Amino acid sequence: MSKSFIEQVHYIRIPVRDLEKSAQWYGNVLGLELLTITDDPFAILKINEGPFLIILVPTEDETFAHFTIHNKPTFSIGFTSPELSQFHQHLINHGVKVEEILEDKGHAYFNFYDPNGNKLQTHW
Repeated sequence: MSKSFIEQVHYIRIPVRDLEKSAQWYGNVLGLELLTITDDPFAILKINEGPFLIILVPTEDETFAHFTIHNKPTFSIGFTSPELSQFHQHLINHGVKVEEILEDKGHAYFNFYDPNGNKLQTHW
């Protein structure tokens, strides 16, 4: 096959314990635009002007949007930010659990956790 039938990633789903609180956090702290909270219920958030969406799905299960390697959590969702240091400080100022900024061959990144314990990463 020379070309994939898949054009792009449209959305990702993130499990959350408290839908309203999580939607507010993703909006207020990460700056995502809350498009709607549906009757199903789940929350749909948009990242800037792109087509990519984040969907928050409430669950009482002990589950996360990351996985483990050698029993340590590792992110599966990575964001980009051209203002990495400022974003890092912004998260610290909002009481977010944030790891230090690291560099690897000119690539800077850090990990952080949402209020539900989902491990996320931002890089530039």
